[in-house]
Amino acid sequence: MNRALDVGTSIGATLARLGAGAAVGKLGKRPERPLELWEFEGCPYCRKVREALSILDLPVRVYPCPKRGERFRPALVARGGQAQFPYLADPNTGVEMYESDAINAYLFETYGTGLAPRLLRLGPINDLSAFAAGAWRPFQGVRRIASRAPEQPLELYSFEASPYCRIVRELLCSMELAYLLHNVAKGSPGRAAFEARVGKVQVPYLFDPNTGAGMFESADINRHLVETYGA
Repeated sequence: MNRALDVGTSIGATLARLGAGAAVGKLGKRPERPLELWEFEGCPYCRKVREALSILDLPVRVYPCPKRGERFRPALVARGGQAQFPYLADPNTGVEMYESDAINAYLFETYGTGLAPRLLRLGPINDLSAFAAGAWRPFQGVRRIASRAPEQPLELYSFEASPYCRIVRELLCSMELAYLLHNVAKGSPGRAAFEARVGKVQVPYLFDPNTGAGMFESADINRHLVETYGA
């Protein structure tokens, strides 16, 4: 896709969701271990959960499950019983569940102050908005691209509403590359540690423990992913 068109449609997806996931909300207790999420980037229901995770500033291990995916989809079916997304597992409480609205209610009750932001509580309107966001990028982060699995999961600093982060997450999803997601939306308490680690706060930022490479800029990150893990 042409770079300008790529960025422009990603911005359109962000605007369709009114920037949900751009800033951290009121936080409750913090998990000791990252949550786990099976999802795919083009799924509108997964989008709602990713927004909640960004608003709540929660770290999460992401297992991308694009359509026709072979790396994580079968394991989820064995674990949860069906290929339905999103699926959340919280190793801190033992809770595991399908259904985006149920997941978000759990997240805000457990790690927030009990009530999700208004946009995430609008029922059918919320769903329609999530589908509208996906319409801006109907083929991105949906279907599997053959790849080689890294020995160690990648690390991505990101937040849901960033159009540049979305471009990276879509490729990670299509290539079925698992990663530890550090949500660092505006107001994130984790931004200080992020800056200490890399010298500035700029997203997306990818760290690849398999090669030792760390980089900003979505185009550079995606080039690295294709050159390093493309089949």
